[in-house]
Amino acid sequence: MYQPARDRQETAAAPGTPKAAGTQFPALPQPRHWVLLGVLLCAAVVALGLTVQLTPGETTAELHVDQDLSQHHVAALTAIAMAINVLFAPVAGVCIIAAIALVLWLVRRDFPKAIAFGLTACSGWVASEVFKLIIARQRPNPGLLYDPLAPETGSNSFPSGHVSFAVALAFAVYFLSRGTRWSKPVAAAGAALPVIVAWSRVYVGVHYPTDVIASFLAAGAAVVLLAGLWNRFGPRLLDRLPAALTAPASRH
Repeated sequence: MYQPARDRQETAAAPGTPKAAGTQFPALPQPRHWVLLGVLLCAAVVALGLTVQLTPGETTAELHVDQDLSQHHVAALTAIAMAINVLFAPVAGVCIIAAIALVLWLVRRDFPKAIAFGLTACSGWVASEVFKLIIARQRPNPGLLYDPLAPETGSNSFPSGHVSFAVALAFAVYFLSRGTRWSKPVAAAGAALPVIVAWSRVYVGVHYPTDVIASFLAAGAAVVLLAGLWNRFGPRLLDRLPAALTAPASRH
């Protein structure tokens, strides 16, 4: 299903591309039929969104889940959920992405990998914003919750940007850890993190359950499509950049 990363790296460094010749292109894991898979995931998000919008009583039924959680808040869980609300919000998220990308670029001296990481981590947000415009589902009404922790009104709910970011960030960090002894622990943490973030968004009362479910599909589609586009056009993009940016770190 996946094209070996080594083959793509060798292709990127083949003769005739002098800028990339000294740089190992950071290829991303790519499904063989990545376009089809990406389109199917996008279609699944739209289908789910239209279903919840057009099915009578679906939003009301999901609101009961939010209301039930709102009546059973626990101090420790509330503290975790509110911390997640801040850490995976756009401002903090951009800081996280920028900090890791800068370390890769300025400390590890690997500008191509920094770009690949940043694009992958941001892809979930981009996808969520696109689908929010398509579906335009309103958030749960905080006035109908027993204990609204982070009231939000007037913005689209489907899918969750927090969860989409968590999914994409998990993929981005795992891609960095591939081939190292940290790959399995990072994969395990990356699988758990988005689930915890998804729970927190419903617990806080700013999303319906289907919003967070759709986020996994939306972010998955974004990562799949980005990987295919990056592996196809990345080498040419990097070849246009100044050599000082793409040159590998010197080893003494």
